[in-house]
Amino acid sequence: MRLLLDTNVLIRWHRDELRPAAVGTVQRADLVVVSAVSAWEIGIKHALGKLDFPDAVEDILPMYDFVQLAATVRHGDLLRSLPPHHRDPFDRLLIVQALDEGLTILTSDRAFEPYRVPVVWA
Repeated sequence: MRLLLDTNVLIRWHRDELRPAAVGTVQRADLVVVSAVSAWEIGIKHALGKLDFPDAVEDILPMYDFVQLAATVRHGDLLRSLPPHHRDPFDRLLIVQALDEGLTILTSDRAFEPYRVPVVWA
């Protein structure tokens, strides 16, 4: 399985707060990617004082052998056709990235359900 961690799952992974089943999913994956979108979300929320996450995402990815996924113009363009089931712009970008790149999202956010994106629940 090629897995894309959503932002909250990445944070919980790094803090060692994921349920054992979700940890097993990550460990069994053939590839685990983290989107630049998650780094943006963490950076913005940290700067606004809404999230205590002092570590740079770029620095923690090698610790877990996670791969960076760039956000592209194509990903932005794909948002045009994504139904507005979910209003969170970061999650919407993760959804189009997963669809475009053939990835399964590991998330606990039920707002992903209305989309045709493959999901494993954390």
